[in-house]
Amino acid sequence: QVQLVESGGGSVQAGGSLRLSCAASPLTYKSYCMGWFRQGPGKEREGVAAIASNGSTNYADSVKGRFTISQDNTKNTVYLQMNSLKHEDTAMYYCGTMARGYCSEGYWVHGIWYWGQGTQVTVSS
Repeated sequence: QVQLVESGGGSVQAGGSLRLSCAASPLTYKSYCMGWFRQGPGKEREGVAAIASNGSTNYADSVKGRFTISQDNTKNTVYLQMNSLKHEDTAMYYCGTMARGYCSEGYWVHGIWYWGQGTQVTVSS
């Protein structure tokens, strides 16, 4: 059973930072690819970042240079460090584990994912 629990969301002013955490059950954490997605008001869910089991990472163009995805294998946890936040980053953020697909550039967003319940991020301008 997939178990993902996100935390760390909140409200912040533009230019600020937040760090999201995703605690996974041990079996879930063995996934070969984990990532973060988001869904803003009136928008479709979009991929933000992904990290493969070998540590390689991929990012959406809109967050490159501002967001960093990382993992702590000792805690079965994946993080998303978000800096220089913008109003348009406002969204519900979901942690995901890939069920099927390729965890590589250009492909990861098209995989089949299981998501957690999400954590809200609100950036005020």
